[in-house]
Amino acid sequence: MKDILSLKLYTRVARLGSFSAAARECGLSQSQVSRIIADLETDLGARLLTRTTRAVVLTEAGAEFLARLDSILIALEDAEHSVREGGELRGMLRMSMPASVAIREVIPRLTPFLELHPELRLQVLLGDRPQDLVKDAVDVAIRLGRLVDSSATATLITQIQRVIIASRDYVDRCGAPERPEDLARHRIVGGPASVVPSGWKFERAGEEVVIDLEAHFSTNENEGAVAAAVAGLGITSTTEWACRRELDDGSLVRLLAGWKTEDVPVHAYFPMGRATRAAGRAVVEHLMADLRREGRPSMRRVHKR
Repeated sequence: MKDILSLKLYTRVARLGSFSAAARECGLSQSQVSRIIADLETDLGARLLTRTTRAVVLTEAGAEFLARLDSILIALEDAEHSVREGGELRGMLRMSMPASVAIREVIPRLTPFLELHPELRLQVLLGDRPQDLVKDAVDVAIRLGRLVDSSATATLITQIQRVIIASRDYVDRCGAPERPEDLARHRIVGGPASVVPSGWKFERAGEEVVIDLEAHFSTNENEGAVAAAVAGLGITSTTEWACRRELDDGSLVRLLAGWKTEDVPVHAYFPMGRATRAAGRAVVEHLMADLRREGRPSMRRVHKR
């Protein structure tokens, strides 16, 4: 067990590039981490890391060792899970996703899953900006929008409808656009969900309209864009997931409802590919099953690296 723990600790030091960061993450002192890694290097008879005053850098041997180690550790964990009575999942599962998706859709669906696996610890990293999934040891990342890298290992969880929204107060003051082109005369709220490189696309009865708009108010978090729309600062484009509550309670109203907008795909990314931990695969299957029970479309498409 000591050897397995030292190997897991090495992967964190290597990914974080810091003994102190790995120590804080694992609840150890920096001197303990340094000693464990030094003992590992002695046992292997190879220098894995180069220590400098500014950083910890992988040696060639260390990089090769790390590349082979991840799949081995995950295989060991899956083997333990396969023989454990009841099939309960254990350990730490790290997920990454936009705050809006987590707060409104994912976290409320996790209670039954975690009740089945009380020994599983779940850490959810929130943020609309992409992050280094490997460095942060993320097992599953939930991302909205088209795949940036079509070769990535990913599961298409579902498709969400894109909506154009504003507050009732804003509509009363400024009027409602009747056609997509009318949006150019309105104040626009920009956020991660509204930034579409190809422009806002609309389609009706075979007619397609693409509008490229400049934001008058913008924010780097989708929750901020929805809040700005509720406050009457303008019109924004986001997913139905991100504003369903506000549409239901009347804080926001849907605009241009007669025009079809592009659906937004929701993917689960697996940084470790086929070596993804059992808990990572299980939580995604749980989310997809929950969506199916609600009658929402869910689907599966895996892209292999």
